[in-house]
Amino acid sequence: MDNNLMNQENTATKLYNVGISYKKADVKVRGTFSISKENQILLLEEAKQKGIDGIFVLSTCNRTEITGFAKHPFELISLLIKYSNGSVESFISVSNVFKNKDAVSHLFRIGTGLESQILGDYEIVGQLKTAYKQAKDLGTTNAYLERLMNLVLQASKDVKNHTKLSSGTTSVAYAAIQYIIEHVENYNQKNILIYGLGKIGQNTIKNILEYTDNKNVTVINRTQEKAAQFASEYHGIDVADFNNLANEIDKADILIVSTGSNEPTVTVNQLKNDNPKLVIDLSIPSNVEIAVKKLENITLINVDELSKITDKTLQIRESEIPHTEKIIKRYKEEFNEWIAIRKYVPAVNALKESLKIIQHNEIDFHSRKIKEFNIEHAELITSRMIQKITTQFIKHLKDENTSVDQSIEVISKMFHINELSIHEDN
Repeated sequence: MDNNLMNQENTATKLYNVGISYKKADVKVRGTFSISKENQILLLEEAKQKGIDGIFVLSTCNRTEITGFAKHPFELISLLIKYSNGSVESFISVSNVFKNKDAVSHLFRIGTGLESQILGDYEIVGQLKTAYKQAKDLGTTNAYLERLMNLVLQASKDVKNHTKLSSGTTSVAYAAIQYIIEHVENYNQKNILIYGLGKIGQNTIKNILEYTDNKNVTVINRTQEKAAQFASEYHGIDVADFNNLANEIDKADILIVSTGSNEPTVTVNQLKNDNPKLVIDLSIPSNVEIAVKKLENITLINVDELSKITDKTLQIRESEIPHTEKIIKRYKEEFNEWIAIRKYVPAVNALKESLKIIQHNEIDFHSRKIKEFNIEHAELITSRMIQKITTQFIKHLKDENTSVDQSIEVISKMFHINELSIHEDN
């Protein structure tokens, strides 16, 4: 896609995607750039006030990114820095900045699971939908982002239904259970405590019930009602009172933390007894105090370490990458065609209006010169000619060998059409 296709003519803005991900930033650094729900809203509201047309924010355990239109990427980067705890210096060393066609490609790759830390992880699709819906509800999206996101989600569904890229289950929540199965002897007899009942915590419990025969699962959550409601839907889960957190941690052989806090929720002091314990931290930023790793009786595993788990499922997924890329290519071409159509439709309409003026003037001239001139027939014939001319012009513009900009410029000069009336405001 021509980079200029994404330009907004009146402000010379371009589509950018700026942010950080697991590819360059470790868990600690990603944690500093994480943007809370409240700050995401504040960020979008400030962007709207600044006149940024089209922007949304995606902040997950593996990435924090802003996609939007700007004159310079630093407009978006400065917002990311302001509403996270990251610094400009740190951002420069671990960031990615994609522009126009590369930004479009990046979104397609994210939406289909190609950029997930665990290849094909489909959880990102729901997160992407939520991020875009939030922006749409706040009025910070535009026609380009709407069309782009629709096609990204269509491509995602196509990949899900027609490839094995997301076959099996290798989400972080599943990888935790796989780790337990592979590294913990008699894991079905161990006491497992799930601390935190967000989406990842819920998925972790579901995976424990599905892939193990462990009947010693306890869930603890700051909101007791939420835990009770969840446990009522799944048999074999005990609910502990949040006030008894210390005792429950003490009793657990395996502690899985998914509290989603900006500060550690499990500290060294809570783990200082002599009981051997496996602690799995699924939170970003880390919710288990880093000093816990130094305790001799504790094995601490985080998201980055879980991502290293490979199995036959991942090998199958890797073999599906070429098929996935073909699907993405098809949807990108559809988006490019839509971009092109938006660009040349105003030119076609301007040409049609110019031809109608000629039509009106000629019919008016001949109606005064020719006695009993049939105006109705003349209008019918000339209208058909206008339609055929504009249809042929559209076919010409759609030809892959056509330079759309050059053709529009030639037509505008031939018919004295003001170019400002040709190019549509994006």
